[in-house]
Amino acid sequence: MRTAIIALLLIFGQLPLHAAEQRIYSVGVVPQFEVKRLHEIWRPILDALERRTGLRFQLIGSPTISAFEREFSAGRFDFAYMNPYHIMLAQQRAGYIPLVRDVAQQLYGIVVTRREGTIEQVGDLANQIVAFPDSNALGATLLIRQAFADKFHLRVEPRYVKTHDSVYLNVALGQVAAGGGVQKTLMQQNERVRSLLKVIYTTDSVSPHPLAVHPRVPHDVAEAVKQAMLALGNSAEGKRLLTAIPIEQIGPASMADYASLADLDLQRFYLGTP
Repeated sequence: MRTAIIALLLIFGQLPLHAAEQRIYSVGVVPQFEVKRLHEIWRPILDALERRTGLRFQLIGSPTISAFEREFSAGRFDFAYMNPYHIMLAQQRAGYIPLVRDVAQQLYGIVVTRREGTIEQVGDLANQIVAFPDSNALGATLLIRQAFADKFHLRVEPRYVKTHDSVYLNVALGQVAAGGGVQKTLMQQNERVRSLLKVIYTTDSVSPHPLAVHPRVPHDVAEAVKQAMLALGNSAEGKRLLTAIPIEQIGPASMADYASLADLDLQRFYLGTP
């Protein structure tokens, strides 16, 4: 009887969403940055969502992209911000559904080298050490490795250094010949690091990271989060918060946005997680 009453009150708008949903929803974020920085970016966004929806959210940090993949593959996140290749895997493995994404920009990989170094073009990297954040990062690794193999017929020695920040630092310090990243994370480096780097190659582009939801989350909760995220993008405070992700203009997302990834045959380079 109590469940039926709650359902009727929700239908007629007489009961806040949080009154029927007391649980805390977990949110996973692909670790483009170290955990402390991800919390600095995402905790204010989740706080804003809590104020707008009455729901509660717990941010779950993963130390590496591989660890993050194991978590979403097991369906442990209620919501997850993941790269475009991840959403294809997450949909297949656990049924995740994309909710929102940046609709103003596309995702693409970049290859950076030292500004004062000897590497001037991709062909100069043959048999050189190239830093990547993780074996399965999409823009910063998979799209670049696909281009190296299919467009340049080039072999390099990969070195995986866990985060985009570490890639740029390794290149700036001359520890590797080049590194893979994405334009968004490069622009978030401090000026001293950026001044030491130059971009020598840009990959083809794809639709960027979505925020996705696990199918166990009730539809009204998922929709409330989606609408709150879209509303954030229409406020001055929200735009400032979303820019830190970074998302320039938020909009709806669907699986159709990521269909073109199938043509790149990225599974050749993807190292599956246990």
